Amino acid sequence: MAERRIRQLGDPVLRQVSTPVQDPDLTAAVLQDLRDTLHEFRRTHGFGRGISAVQIGITERIIYMEIDGLSYSLINPVFEYMSDERFALWDDCFSFPDLLVWLERSENVCIRYTGEQGSDQVLAATGPLSELIQHEMDHLDGVLAIDRALDKNSLCTRDEWQRRHASRRPAAFPRSVAVRD
Repeated sequence: MAERRIRQLGDPVLRQVSTPVQDPDLTAAVLQDLRDTLHEFRRTHGFGRGISAVQIGITERIIYMEIDGLSYSLINPVFEYMSDERFALWDDCFSFPDLLVWLERSENVCIRYTGEQGSDQVLAATGPLSELIQHEMDHLDGVLAIDRALDKNSLCTRDEWQRRHASRRPAAFPRSVAVRD
């Protein structure tokens, strides 16, 4: 398989609601393309943890993530639970890699999904994994991080974020992570 072009902010496909996977036999190829695309983005940009199929133009409910040394292939994921406890963070996205968005996410989530081998799975997540799942699930529903900005001052270019916030990050944003996708 191969790395694919990541759709950028303004591409109407990013606003489409993804449909459930109908042919599980085709998901292995999509997941491989997502892996290859994630790895290439990480190689060229220095960050990246997850990608949804819609970001490469496939409007099916498929997500691939790599975080904390583990990989996750989520097919037809559905939220079972989202906590009321929330945390704020600077979020970014492969589809607009030079823009960061100050937003809030639920601290804990639980999802049900089909795994790469076709078995039903449940995943409970907290903190960074919870945030990443929410970010990627938003993509499947045509929602972008910019839609979740807390206010009109919640957008920042990566260069400006580096100037204003990077040196203060541990003290100013103990629960936040500056680089997300």
